[in-house]
Amino acid sequence: MTLKWGTKIGNWMMLLMAAVWLVPLVWMSVTAFRPRKAALSGFWSLDFTLGNFSTVWSAAPFAVYYLNTLLIVVCVFAVQMLSSTMAAYAFARVPFAGSGIMFLLFLIQIMIPADVLIFPNYNILKDLSLLDTKLGIMLPYLASAFGIFLLRQMFKTIPFELEEAALMEGCSKWQVLWKVYFPLSRPTYVAFALVSISYQWNNFLWPLIVTNSVENRPLTVGLSIFAQSFEVGVQWTEVSAATLLVITPLLAIFLLFQRQFIDSFIHSGIK
Repeated sequence: MTLKWGTKIGNWMMLLMAAVWLVPLVWMSVTAFRPRKAALSGFWSLDFTLGNFSTVWSAAPFAVYYLNTLLIVVCVFAVQMLSSTMAAYAFARVPFAGSGIMFLLFLIQIMIPADVLIFPNYNILKDLSLLDTKLGIMLPYLASAFGIFLLRQMFKTIPFELEEAALMEGCSKWQVLWKVYFPLSRPTYVAFALVSISYQWNNFLWPLIVTNSVENRPLTVGLSIFAQSFEVGVQWTEVSAATLLVITPLLAIFLLFQRQFIDSFIHSGIK
């Protein structure tokens, strides 16, 4: 009986926390579709408009920001997937001296905040003449210790007999990796993709520091500059519309793949 009531209380607490989390999102979504006077009046009305989005789209180069962000997100994830897959396979299936210590060093990287490395990374990019470039934004994130850890945990759950059978059929190590391990780990790749894409999509501080031109700014930096511009000021309708334009693709991706995201962590042994 006590366990039953504890479960009910836990469920209600989660629902309450979810409702609290949704309040700013709902307020922003409603404000984005309301006329300026109606949004600031403090009274509810049925007046809605799409003019805020057209104003935002014409007031700032959001099309350029979108293209920059998509290019950064796709390129970073593609390189991360390749490097993390090879490293995870080596840690899971290739015995070599010092593998445990080296894997521990990779795990330590997860505990180091990325902001701590901003100054040395900036100096390196300056020496390489990569400041204010898309490659400069991507370079510190082309390897992922979290991705290596997640994929290693998944690869260790795959029966080794499948690899032996593939090798007996004449497959090379590369073919085993991409024809055996990759298909069986697809949910984990989906989860890693969500983590990588959401991080790069929301990354703000590092692109803000290393970019100065519109041609290289991602959405987060562009949104910040737009919200502080003189033309917009504190007009919450335009700012809400711009914010909704930025976060909608990310929300849609998460809602589509949330089941795979949760299942992959369960199968990888992460509670």
